[in-house]
Amino acid sequence: MTSLLDLSLAQSQCLSHTLSLRGTQAFPAMGPVSVWQWSPWGLLLCLLCSSCLGSPSPSPSMGPEKRAGSQGLRFRLAGFPRKPFEGRVEIQRAGEWGTICDDDFTLQAAHVLCRELGFTEATGWTHSAKYGPGTGRIWLDNLSCSGTEQSVTECASRGWGNSDCTHDEDAGVICKDQRLPGFSDSNVIEVEHHLQVEEVRLRPAVGWGRRPLPVTEGLVEVRLPDGWSKVCDQSWSAHNSHVVCGMLGFPSEKRVNAAFYRKLRKRAAKASARRPKPLVRLLAQRQQHSFGLHGVACVGTEAHLSLCTLEFYRANDTTRCPGGAPAVVSCVPGPLYAASSGQKKQQQSKPQGEARVRLKGGAHPGEGRVEVLKAGTWGTVCDRKWDLQAASVVCRELGFGSAREALSGARMGQGMGAIHLSEVRCSGQESSLWKCPHKNITAEDCSHGQDAGVRCNLPYTGVETKIRLSGGRSRHEGRVEVQIGGPGPLRWGLICGDDWGTLEAMVACRQLGLGYANHGLQETWYWDSGNITEVVMSGVRCTGTEMSLDQCAHHGTHIACKRTETRFTAGVICSETASDLLLHSALVQETAYIEDRPLHMLYCAAEENCLARSARSANWPYGHRRLLRFSSQIHNLGRADFRPKAGRHSWVWHECHGHYHSMDIFTHYDILTPNGTKVAEGHKASFCLEDTECQEDVSKRYECANFGEQGITVGCWDLYRHDIDCQWIDITDVKPGNYILQVVINPNFEVAESDFTNNAMKCNCKYDGHRIWVHNCHIGDAFGEEANKRFERYPGQTSNQII
Repeated sequence: MTSLLDLSLAQSQCLSHTLSLRGTQAFPAMGPVSVWQWSPWGLLLCLLCSSCLGSPSPSPSMGPEKRAGSQGLRFRLAGFPRKPFEGRVEIQRAGEWGTICDDDFTLQAAHVLCRELGFTEATGWTHSAKYGPGTGRIWLDNLSCSGTEQSVTECASRGWGNSDCTHDEDAGVICKDQRLPGFSDSNVIEVEHHLQVEEVRLRPAVGWGRRPLPVTEGLVEVRLPDGWSKVCDQSWSAHNSHVVCGMLGFPSEKRVNAAFYRKLRKRAAKASARRPKPLVRLLAQRQQHSFGLHGVACVGTEAHLSLCTLEFYRANDTTRCPGGAPAVVSCVPGPLYAASSGQKKQQQSKPQGEARVRLKGGAHPGEGRVEVLKAGTWGTVCDRKWDLQAASVVCRELGFGSAREALSGARMGQGMGAIHLSEVRCSGQESSLWKCPHKNITAEDCSHGQDAGVRCNLPYTGVETKIRLSGGRSRHEGRVEVQIGGPGPLRWGLICGDDWGTLEAMVACRQLGLGYANHGLQETWYWDSGNITEVVMSGVRCTGTEMSLDQCAHHGTHIACKRTETRFTAGVICSETASDLLLHSALVQETAYIEDRPLHMLYCAAEENCLARSARSANWPYGHRRLLRFSSQIHNLGRADFRPKAGRHSWVWHECHGHYHSMDIFTHYDILTPNGTKVAEGHKASFCLEDTECQEDVSKRYECANFGEQGITVGCWDLYRHDIDCQWIDITDVKPGNYILQVVINPNFEVAESDFTNNAMKCNCKYDGHRIWVHNCHIGDAFGEEANKRFERYPGQTSNQII
């Protein structure tokens, strides 16, 4: 007679089979049972169950696997290191799994694929096999989607299985961690469920919690799903240490003092021997179970420990790391993070050549657009074949760890000028990007819309725990509060608003991890400070490159604040993006000339203070002024529009020229002697910030006519022609000789930018009293050391410093 257990089993299998046809995996842990194994009663019950539940015909409410376009396809996310909602996209077609090539892949295609995977939308996509190369077929190439397709089969492509790619070009997606309502994921397979290393840290063997940050040496611990575990040092190699140090933000590793750790182990063994035997056994068991990983085998070029061959201990392993000890690693910090003066002196003593790689446009150290120096000119790198290995070479070359991300598509803003490198293929062992095989670039090969960038792993310094914002409408704005205190108790306090500006706000936003500074505010009366009313820092003056406010100059423990009320304390508004202005230096050199302009044509210019002081005592309207004229073309290469700080309600109308000034000083024009003494100057207010021209795919947004909005759109430029008023320097009183022409944009830092080091330009100029020769104009680092090295020096020239 059939038992109730048989009936229950049959009913469960029937229900599971029926619901699975509807796209729902019911009772996934229960194995399949053949109909021929069931008893007659069980078979009858299954038939009745099917009649009650209805036939498994398609329904509009079913999951995506039942859409007509997706029939026969299955999707999964693969690769590592990754989170559950990101990974390499793999498609199963005709029983065979394959990948998608990243050629022509876009965010719109990622949206379609994320919906196939059961997520609401995509937040990003990856290229160059970021999650590791796949295997098998490459099913799709040149995939082109609008983003509204119901299935990937509705997108245009080269056809199934038709591809000229390799698996080094596998595409991945980053989906929003939000599921589609009612989505059934029976067609979505998550692969590689084996353990993965999520995070790595170094735990000092002594003085944990008291060691200065960053920690450069200690026991290696990895975070697994069930917590932190140690790593057995058996077969541990220098390659493993190299990978661990890279993950922690350090460019290299050094040998560990093994004798010191042997002494520690012996001392610990002696101490445990004096304890009661039950306690000794308990401690030994805990020590055994603290190991979670062994058999680590890295090549040394991996960007993450998860990319190495790993062996994990199983839960039922009774003996772990027999005869071994916890792995210990010692890392060497880069120049920016040298933890002690000894390390700094040692690094400074090494001969350093001229830097040939740099990062531009990043809000934090270790991120930005990659630029390389070739034949004395800085240029960018095309993102073709750009991957984590090449990005890691850049990061380590600059004194950071391995790369966290290899960025493509000008994610850190577009560069200007030459593109020096393309299809860079690094093994990861190179000491410089220039030592990697690469392709010589040609004009038609790449555009600045494909500029490569990086985000590097950085050492943990804890600076973000010593600053916070209060009173703002969002986490990106508020009154700045800092934590101070020495041997005594720590306390929070405010910063005096005197002299607080954009540069100080840049450092505060960087320390907070909130990107760029949008505004630095000296009055914050509209933000409630809560219980914090004490001013604990004053006289803060930053250069804008510091990593934390305590690295800026300030008054120390002595507080000197002109306005002590809480309403006059410092505040910031941070932003994830910022503008970046750059002057077209070649145009200045090409258009420079001298004009003797009659005084009767300069009344408007005199009214706006565009002439030298001696013009005030001239015999108006007779005579003339000698003007050095040139055109300036100012590009916005950042990731946000350049907008004047003042709102249009406070713009100043100038009747003489018939326009509004949105900024009092937009550029400084100076003539300097070879030793840096200023002999002539000019300035230009923002007569009108507008989009004169834009790149092909960018539309103009700002126009001065009819009291329109002023600004410079990303990808556009504002052209000030040589023949308009105040586009000059009055050199009437300058004697013949050799000089330096200097132009500085946004000189007072009124508007925040991602990079102020490229706001200045210098040219050599020779004036004989009648003609002037302007040459060797260069942009980007007029404040920098390498620019001064390249800058032509005349006999007797001693300095090129800006006054």
